[in-house]
Amino acid sequence: MVSQRGGRTGAEPPPRRTRVSPDADNAPTAEMPAVGKGAAEPEVVVRAKSIPEAAVARLAVYLRVLSGLAEQGATSIASEELSQAAGVNSAKLRKDLSYLGSYGTRGVGYEVAVLVSQIERILGLTRQHKVAVVGIGNLGHALANYGGFPGRGFPVEALFDLDPDLVGVPVGGLPVSHLEDIPQVCAERQISIGVIATPPTAAQSVCDRLVAGGVQCILNFAPVVLQVPAHIEVRKVDLAVELQILSFHVARRADLAESNGNGHGTGAPGSDGELGPVNGLVVR
Repeated sequence: MVSQRGGRTGAEPPPRRTRVSPDADNAPTAEMPAVGKGAAEPEVVVRAKSIPEAAVARLAVYLRVLSGLAEQGATSIASEELSQAAGVNSAKLRKDLSYLGSYGTRGVGYEVAVLVSQIERILGLTRQHKVAVVGIGNLGHALANYGGFPGRGFPVEALFDLDPDLVGVPVGGLPVSHLEDIPQVCAERQISIGVIATPPTAAQSVCDRLVAGGVQCILNFAPVVLQVPAHIEVRKVDLAVELQILSFHVARRADLAESNGNGHGTGAPGSDGELGPVNGLVVR
């Protein structure tokens, strides 16, 4: 997944934020746009700005693992156990968690409930973010019907499509609205995150309508680079690119196996063959 920030061309393009550090694990996150109502605690805001984007991606993975452990009744976990479950080495995990101000207890590890609470606050999950899905094809249908979003604080509150056979038809319990109604519906329902699952030719116009409706963050599945104002955060998901990245790792391991003459790849978690965060996507 790639983070994109763009600007429109014209006489006076909006200011752009750029990251100059080539090291994703040391590059601080850019200031994120406010999402939803309510203000975060000042301490949390300052701490969040210092966290590298690669670490943010891993924090989301830790949260998934920890939430599963909490559901099973676990109260504490050692850093080695958490790192193994998350697919990262323990030193990197401890560094990531240190950004939260959480260092664990020797001989005990981390308290699961406390760590879940800390990560949720940093990731802004203490309040819900309403989501709109645009493009109700196969992918859009799957996203609209996915039951895991509401429980994680991302209720899908609006659906949009251009097909007259879909407009007005309920999908996942929500009637599909027309593309032309995006600005009005998003403003009325206070949508903060828009998901674009349209063909590439429609993506930019959809993006413009989402921005006009007050949407501040966009998840883009269309294989195009969107032009957006500087205050809009865009995350691009290109599944073909992610598969190509995985192909690279498979080929690299095969080359290592051939060079070692043992027929087996040597890459293991924590070694030089670790599959870490790639373009914001944690690949394990």
